Amino acid sequence: MCGICGVVGHRPATPIVFEGLRRLEYRGYDSSGIATVEHGRISRRRAAGKLDNLGKALKEAPLSGTTAIGHTRWATHGAPTATNAHPHKVGKVAIVHNGIIENFLDLKKTLESKGRHFETETDSEAVAHLLDEHVQQGMAPKEAAFATIRHLQGAYAIAMIFEGHDDLLIGARHGAPLAIGYGNGEMFLGSDSLALAPLSNRITYLEDGDWCVLTNDHVEIMDGQGNVVERPVQTTALTTGQIGKDGYRHFMEKELHEHPVAIGQTLQRIVDPVTRRISLPEMPFDVASLARVTITACGSAFYAGMVGRYWLEELARLPVDIDVASELRYRRPPQPDQGLALLISQSGETADTLGVLRELKRAGQHIVSVLNVEHSTMGRESDLVLGMVAGPEISVASTKAFTAQLSVLAALTIYFSRQRQLIDEMRERELTDSLLDLPSHAMEVLGLFDQIRTMARVIAQARDVLYLGRGICMPIAQEGALKLKEISYIHAEAYAAGELKHGPISLIDPSVPVVAIAPSTILFDKTLSNLQEARARGGRILVFTDTKGAEQLKTVADHIVVLPDVNAFTAPILYTIPVQILAYEVALLKGTDVDQPRNLAKSVTVE
Repeated sequence: MCGICGVVGHRPATPIVFEGLRRLEYRGYDSSGIATVEHGRISRRRAAGKLDNLGKALKEAPLSGTTAIGHTRWATHGAPTATNAHPHKVGKVAIVHNGIIENFLDLKKTLESKGRHFETETDSEAVAHLLDEHVQQGMAPKEAAFATIRHLQGAYAIAMIFEGHDDLLIGARHGAPLAIGYGNGEMFLGSDSLALAPLSNRITYLEDGDWCVLTNDHVEIMDGQGNVVERPVQTTALTTGQIGKDGYRHFMEKELHEHPVAIGQTLQRIVDPVTRRISLPEMPFDVASLARVTITACGSAFYAGMVGRYWLEELARLPVDIDVASELRYRRPPQPDQGLALLISQSGETADTLGVLRELKRAGQHIVSVLNVEHSTMGRESDLVLGMVAGPEISVASTKAFTAQLSVLAALTIYFSRQRQLIDEMRERELTDSLLDLPSHAMEVLGLFDQIRTMARVIAQARDVLYLGRGICMPIAQEGALKLKEISYIHAEAYAAGELKHGPISLIDPSVPVVAIAPSTILFDKTLSNLQEARARGGRILVFTDTKGAEQLKTVADHIVVLPDVNAFTAPILYTIPVQILAYEVALLKGTDVDQPRNLAKSVTVE
């Protein structure tokens, strides 16, 4: 959600920042802008819509200068117009801001009483006015920046430039990510390491409350009290090649084809290939004495957690509570002493999940996070990180990160079950072998695009779609429905198949396709019965199943896609891939913006 890129250096800054914003498009946005300072003067260009519109504005009226800030905005306060786009320039300053300033109305009222006039509908403009107010009072930029951020309440990442200071860039963060990149005679600011990947492989992640003063050859970092602090410089392995499309039409298409690699690389980290046993870091708690696990996440990661609940309860015999983070952080249920909180996030910056992390930590829970970005805020604040190796995920709709999350949760379940002496070594190897077989099976599924495309033609004509699953396949049905809604804008709902007769069956007619996730190894007879009921009412039945299931479904289903035969334990991971491909193929037929669907952001960093 929103993106910041800034540079202070010796080269023309606008092309650097513009390409940084291009790499941040995946976060979601609806306007963009760049401001530079040259010969002591600030100039800016802004545009509503896609980044190409900003590119046209820059071509018509170029910006020069070696210091610049840029922004991709996802509208919160104020419509997505050029007027509301960042950077905001007021007097002698310009700023870009990610997040929400919760006290902006109070700030605005105070500033207006001093004769200041606001031009936009945004909360961010209050930051620019407040900063300029301090500058106009005679404060130096560093002093003015500190005085400003001390008045702000809410979540923010901010970059600031100042007239009369061509070699100065100041950043601050609280609740929204911001990183420093170290270059050769230049310094960078970015919302994440993807923005900085081609510019620097040496990154410092600011901590909550930190702010920084950058020149082309110097970095100074302060904490929320203004004390100079040291933050570690980390080396990132990200490369420009990792964030290209590699000849695919969309990032989502590329990332769908990366499922086998994401699963394989993730398993390589946590499975000993010689002993075929799960090898995880030492847990900061006694696994055998655990009484309860709390799982929380948002979006697709929440559905991954639901699968994890089935695994942990069935195999590790652990009671599991699961709730979406946006609800759990305010519901505040009682927590057991020294309980385990398991949090799942691709970015590690999801605002609600991060908020829950802090609440659960205060409640005395051990925090274990499943993350794709281990150096994220959640990673730094967790007791233990179980990292997946999915690589950068650029498309807003999560794909390979989901199967990587499931791979980690499956391995964790095996590990817990063994530590709790609920499975023996032979059973552990059987389950682990089924995981290690997944990359090759995933490659087989990628060969089914044509068959899934045939299904997609049916879905693309519908206004409403039902997804059905039973048991551990229910969350996969939910993931399929979510993906369809996200990128094709078709209304879809997922139900436990056994609930069909308790209401949803009234929706079924020939215009409402029914998509079923139905491996023969998981409550298949029950699912088959439910599909026969839907068929009898005119429903068009589309099924993902295996060889045995296909034989029994051939007189019931209109379309069947046969997946490789796999262990019931790993079926949810494999069956995720075709439901995601189905959504992608439907979106192609609908002609939607697959990678950047309307109104959505990749990482939701504000409530």
